[in-house]
Amino acid sequence: MKISINTKNYKKIKADLEIILINEIEETQDKELLESLDFKAVDEASILLPESKKIYVGYEDDTYDSIAIAIATAVKKLQSTKYKTAKVDLTKSNLIENTKGLIEGALLGAYTFDRYKSEKKEKKKQELIFVVDDENAIEEVLNDSKVIAKAVNKARDMVNSTPQDFYPMVMADLAKELADDADIDCKVYGESFLEKNHMNAMLSVGRASVHESQLIHLSYKPKNAKKKIVLVGKGLTYDSGGLSLKPADFMVTMKLDKAGGCAVIATLWAVAKLGLPYEVHGIVGAVENMVGGDAYKPDDVLVAKNGKTIEVRNTDAEGRLVLADCLCYAQDEIEDIDYIFDYATLTGACVVGVGEYTTGIMGNSDILKRNAVLSALKSGEYATTLDFNRYLRKTIKSEVADICNIANTRYGGAITAGIFLDNFICEENKDKWIHFDIAGPAYAQKAWGYNPYGGSGAGVRMTIEFLKSLDK
Repeated sequence: MKISINTKNYKKIKADLEIILINEIEETQDKELLESLDFKAVDEASILLPESKKIYVGYEDDTYDSIAIAIATAVKKLQSTKYKTAKVDLTKSNLIENTKGLIEGALLGAYTFDRYKSEKKEKKKQELIFVVDDENAIEEVLNDSKVIAKAVNKARDMVNSTPQDFYPMVMADLAKELADDADIDCKVYGESFLEKNHMNAMLSVGRASVHESQLIHLSYKPKNAKKKIVLVGKGLTYDSGGLSLKPADFMVTMKLDKAGGCAVIATLWAVAKLGLPYEVHGIVGAVENMVGGDAYKPDDVLVAKNGKTIEVRNTDAEGRLVLADCLCYAQDEIEDIDYIFDYATLTGACVVGVGEYTTGIMGNSDILKRNAVLSALKSGEYATTLDFNRYLRKTIKSEVADICNIANTRYGGAITAGIFLDNFICEENKDKWIHFDIAGPAYAQKAWGYNPYGGSGAGVRMTIEFLKSLDK
């Protein structure tokens, strides 16, 4: 989908269709016809009037989310036709104030993934023309939103790729490709490095796989960077559960378990393309958790990079083991960190607790958590905080090691996983760290909003919004 801006007289601009966003039918020229068709200008419903060559789409309010979903709905309607161009009049509308939602909603809504279809639909070259009074007023938003939406779609592509052709080395190679495209540095380390650097928790998780685990380190270092941010991602290219094997139906969709790492890689690409004035590092632990004679076991005690000992009670709680070593690596290798964020499809408990659309945000600083939630909501992602407490902290204590990789209670699993990770955050970074559990929104098993079935690219937009808000 091509997005363009035009400042000519709206009526003189040639297009196959008009897209008209409304929240009240009374405002339209086709009021009687729409009423006769029982069209309601709510819930982002859309209707195509072939005779007048118009697509009407309803929106509930002027928020980013409502506008983005509405334009995405209209774009999907356009894609179902053979028309090539459509125009949207923003010259007499307050929608111009939500250009970001319009552009990102259109590009995210136009996304399709058909790599594994034997008969692919013909790619249509369609164009959406936004008509405005002053192109300069929205040029920056247009350029930024194109990059952001492209980054989200890159993350979606990675998440949707199947485990037989997207394993740790493939993830590392793709990170290198995106790094080359964005002119940033990318270093990749294999299992000999993990062993040499005492990253035994991560090393153990991937031990039974035929695919070697990879530690990916992306670095964007502009001159005179104002702050230093580290993003850490869980890159489980596939998770069988290990010896604590998942039930068969739970194993389906486990290609999604790399979504945190995919979000980090895509975000680094976008940060560089946007030229943000911050030094940003992306650390991804790319691992495959499989079953085999060399698999790590319940009852094993692992020694993480910082020397903490971990009693394994369940090999399906593997993402936190990978993140533990990656967080330690990040803090050992990178000095004077201002913020350190980690992203992971970490717990089903988070999905149960806050739903499949919302990210759970955890950490030690109430102010930082609040700002992260605000950035998420402003970017179009849903998020809420989950608070640590002293009682849940006690549930991961071990009788034979420092901590256990799962709690001794079935309740509060998202929070106990976050508390586990807190054990691998240095004291000086405690209030600089946030854990994002994206288990719910990272993968859609049914389309919602502007997200089709599959990967959503969760984490990308809210992180970029947070970084862009630092100067404010």
